Amino acid sequence: MFRIITLEREYGCGCAGIACELARRLQWKLWDQSLTEEIAKQANVDCGTVERREERVDGAFYRLAKTFWRGSYERQMPLDSSQTFDADCMVRMMQSITERIAEEGNAVVVGRGAPYFLRERSDTFRVFLYAPRDEKLRRIVAGGISAKEAEELVDTVDRERMAFIKHYFNADWPTRSLYHLMLNTVVGDEQVITTILNTMQQLQDGSAVKDAGLRGVALK
Repeated sequence: MFRIITLEREYGCGCAGIACELARRLQWKLWDQSLTEEIAKQANVDCGTVERREERVDGAFYRLAKTFWRGSYERQMPLDSSQTFDADCMVRMMQSITERIAEEGNAVVVGRGAPYFLRERSDTFRVFLYAPRDEKLRRIVAGGISAKEAEELVDTVDRERMAFIKHYFNADWPTRSLYHLMLNTVVGDEQVITTILNTMQQLQDGSAVKDAGLRGVALK
């Protein structure tokens, strides 16, 4: 049975709203902005610092001018004042937090490497969302961002995510074999949500039938 949904996405495809609605319908916990807040709390840094590191590989400048931080991660990851909060530290924390979320279950997790961290779990349903460039620009501008800034974001954010995944997981982005579904959000949020929920149910029903069949064979 699926207890976790991970949503990887192209920037601007509408994943945030889709994830929120999925979590609401399932009555599961949404880990999107709250995931950033959890990392920030554990690292004793502000959310802005985390956001600047999420799904980005630190460049030479950031490696010379990192934000220093204190404290220790409660899940036995000791840190001292000489260490800094960079992408490497964040990824280690992200893995521990993601594994804890998965153990608790009933969670919708957006990005942050979750499909890669949880790729061995059979209770995780993995989805990749994308959209044509024009659709992404339309959605971003509708959210209150200027057309010029929207174009810059579409051109840069996914390139950073691609580099991030290559660096930390030695994988292409997206890794198509990783996902149960890859959906174009131009069809509309409701259609995307319905397809995700229906496919999850169909896979679970098929698995249940298969298990019942195997039990029947064993009893003969």
